[in-house]
Amino acid sequence: MSVTSEKNIVLHAADVIKNFGGLRALSDIDLQIEEGKTHAIIGPNGAGKSTLLNVIIGRIAPTSGAVVFDGTVLTGKAPHEINQLGISRVFQTPEIFADLSVLHNVMAPAFARRDGAFRLNMFRATAREAAIRDEAESLLNDFGMWDRRDDHSGALSRGDKRRLELCMCLIQHPRLLLLDEPTAGMSRHDTNTTIELLKKIKLRGMTKVIIEHDMHVVFSLADKISVLAQGRIIASGLPQDIKEDPRVQEAYLGGAAE
Repeated sequence: MSVTSEKNIVLHAADVIKNFGGLRALSDIDLQIEEGKTHAIIGPNGAGKSTLLNVIIGRIAPTSGAVVFDGTVLTGKAPHEINQLGISRVFQTPEIFADLSVLHNVMAPAFARRDGAFRLNMFRATAREAAIRDEAESLLNDFGMWDRRDDHSGALSRGDKRRLELCMCLIQHPRLLLLDEPTAGMSRHDTNTTIELLKKIKLRGMTKVIIEHDMHVVFSLADKISVLAQGRIIASGLPQDIKEDPRVQEAYLGGAAE
């Protein structure tokens, strides 16, 4: 196994294999993510995209190989330990605290990032709480949700829940943001709004890995694209190169696209 040490590579999945019984879900994955870039991972259903993200964040242990983030081996670490290192994930279905207000949803991860766990008394009136509140309110304003700050989060639309979840990630100041189908189930209007929000995040210099089926989203955001098919990376390159690659057209863009 060879793990890169190049300074501009913030994450390297090296020789990753994942078996589920007799099924090989990932095979010899070598994925390098450049710092500050948006790297899209595309492929048909069952290609192994979500499995790869789950290996990166520690939800699934690889059968062999390793994932290295900024010189630290992630393999074997628990998800909360990986989050503490500076990796956040936006899930396919937004994961929020439905019974909390929008504002408290955004504040909660900041306390958890500091203390390593959620606590019942984390919203106490302290200078630390005031600073977190100010930052949360600023994020909600940037993402057009200031007017919803006191609403119960469970009542939000899917698009607003996605915006809320992005705020919950950003308040943790991650170096790497993983997005699993961020526009799944959205209307075209909400999809376009989410694209613009993700472009705002790009201006912050944050590294992003996006799994997405909507090619409009992929080609609007990605600096680089990797294509998975049957658990293998069959191509990696610039968006235009991927669009014109005959292997990709055969495996995904021209036929098996979802």
